[in-house]
Amino acid sequence: MPNRNILNLEHFASKTKIYLLIIAILLVVLCIFEVKLIPLAIFIYTLVIIYTAWVSKERKSELSEILQDLTLEVNQTAKTTLINSPFPLAIIETSGNIIWKSKQFVSEFEDVRENNTLNEIINKVKNEIENAENQEKGSVNYQTIIQNKNYRIVGSYIKSKKGRKQEKNYTTIMYFIDETHMKELEKKAEDSNVCIGMIMIDNYEELNQRVSLEEKTILTAKIEKKIYEWASKYNALILKSERDTFHCLAEYSQFRKIVEDKVSILDEIKKIEVSDLLQITLSMAFSVDGDTYLEKSESAKTALDMALGRGGDQAIIKMNGKYEFFGGRTQEVEKRTKVKARAVAHALKELIEDSDNVLVMGHLNGDMDSIGSSMGIYRLAKTLGKPSKIINETTGIGIDKFIESAKETEEYTDAFVTRQDLETMITEKSLLVVVDTNRSTYVEVPELLEKVKRVVIIDHHRRGADFIENTLLTFHEVYASSAAELVTEILQYSTVNLELTTIEMEALYAGIMLDTKDFTFKTGVRTFEAAAFLRKCGVDIIKVKKWFQNDLSTYQAISDIVSKSEIMNDTIAISIYDKEDDNANIIAAKAADELLTIGGITASFVLGKIGEKIYISGRSIGDINVQVILEKLGGGGHITLAGAQLEEITIEDAKQELINRINEYFFEEAN
Repeated sequence: MPNRNILNLEHFASKTKIYLLIIAILLVVLCIFEVKLIPLAIFIYTLVIIYTAWVSKERKSELSEILQDLTLEVNQTAKTTLINSPFPLAIIETSGNIIWKSKQFVSEFEDVRENNTLNEIINKVKNEIENAENQEKGSVNYQTIIQNKNYRIVGSYIKSKKGRKQEKNYTTIMYFIDETHMKELEKKAEDSNVCIGMIMIDNYEELNQRVSLEEKTILTAKIEKKIYEWASKYNALILKSERDTFHCLAEYSQFRKIVEDKVSILDEIKKIEVSDLLQITLSMAFSVDGDTYLEKSESAKTALDMALGRGGDQAIIKMNGKYEFFGGRTQEVEKRTKVKARAVAHALKELIEDSDNVLVMGHLNGDMDSIGSSMGIYRLAKTLGKPSKIINETTGIGIDKFIESAKETEEYTDAFVTRQDLETMITEKSLLVVVDTNRSTYVEVPELLEKVKRVVIIDHHRRGADFIENTLLTFHEVYASSAAELVTEILQYSTVNLELTTIEMEALYAGIMLDTKDFTFKTGVRTFEAAAFLRKCGVDIIKVKKWFQNDLSTYQAISDIVSKSEIMNDTIAISIYDKEDDNANIIAAKAADELLTIGGITASFVLGKIGEKIYISGRSIGDINVQVILEKLGGGGHITLAGAQLEEITIEDAKQELINRINEYFFEEAN
């Protein structure tokens, strides 16, 4: 304030000089016309200057007194404001010395000093100051809890001049603003926020087909009663939208209880007894993401699609853009109806006919299922007269030899391409068919998903969070043994008169054999029907078996892994393949399969390393859900077959993380 008024005085003085200059000019002009008036003009101008100087001095003195009084009033007001501050206020040195504290501070924090809370605050402030770029002066702003109340501490600090130069002591003025009520209002608003959920009966159609009308009515009533009773515990609203679908509305405070109870309805619904070896399961999804009810509903629907794509019998919670999974511990139920397979075969045929060309892509480190499925779609496209290519860049043990054999045939001489060959092939009407994976980060060429607008997925793995979105057609059946089984059904039910070559039949049959471990795991009626179709086409089973034979070095590596395995919980085998090998992931998978042949072993995990990545292969005979365990490490798969990849971690640390997740799995099972 004083500085501003001093500037005003200088401004006033500058105007006076202008006036004196004007008077001088007028007197000079007057004297030019009348020389006799020069002495008089000088006398008058001298008087004007003397008078002006006297008036200016008096005015400056008067203004200085006014400014001084004003400054004193401002200082007094500031002091009064500090003393009578409605907020607790303290002037504290970071050395711990309290210079001054307001009455409000004393009354509100009477015993703060005794329980060292204030010392903790001072240390936090000191650390914050010392971490700041400018340590001479600055501001403080952070939150803390004092005596079960939420406070925001704001203020400013300056480096203390007293003390030694090397000592870092600061004086800070801190206001303690009580935000407890505001936090309570925020929590109340958050608790009243509405969460939208969707519930679907997984096998409703199967119930319709396999139970009598009378029994169906009774079962439906039992299912609905269970759902309504469960919802009433959390004051949630249930709305039945379709025969097998319900919408659920719950306040966020109640939603948290649902999560704490691990969505208990999943287990309760399975207790309903059904004849004909059926088990009723639910797929559920809840979402709090979105600003409007419509956005939350769409988010919940996306999560429900994911739950269904992961095999059902589970709940998915979407919150802050992340997914949390509950359940999913039962085996997928095979669907007997083949209506969908026929519909997909017809739709895929039309899409291929409407395309300029067809590109087929599997997953990284392709296996026989991926390659066999790709070759089946390749044959369909070629039969329909469309140019087609199979994108393949990564191979493993056995696969490279198979691809070399395929390239020796006339049909596949130039069928396999890499990403460098794709630039001139992609058009607006190119069709990309992704087989044996649904994850955008796990395909051979991820950037191709952005370049090609028309995408089809054919896969049997459980749906992950990075599921490929915006597809024209999705044939995603988690009950299927393999992608090769699904592709074989498409070929079987397509209206195209196609003839599979010998190498294509072998590849498809080998894909089914690989994922079922010679028709042992995850094998249903439709799996054998697909295999029978290929056998009818003329596949040589003995020749296919030869593709799975290991060379001596691979067999020795597998034997070494098995011999070094450790047994956990009496039934789980864990081992490490610690050699530098570009095929470590494949050898680890083969070793995990081999460990299951040992009596008493119900699950196996083998870790291998390629470069900076740790690969984990998990296998199970069905008693233990390896997919749930490895999903905790960012992986996925099926109940009996799953995998995961870890980065920036040693193989020993990865093993310990795996053991922790196994223990966590059994703890959740026990509870």
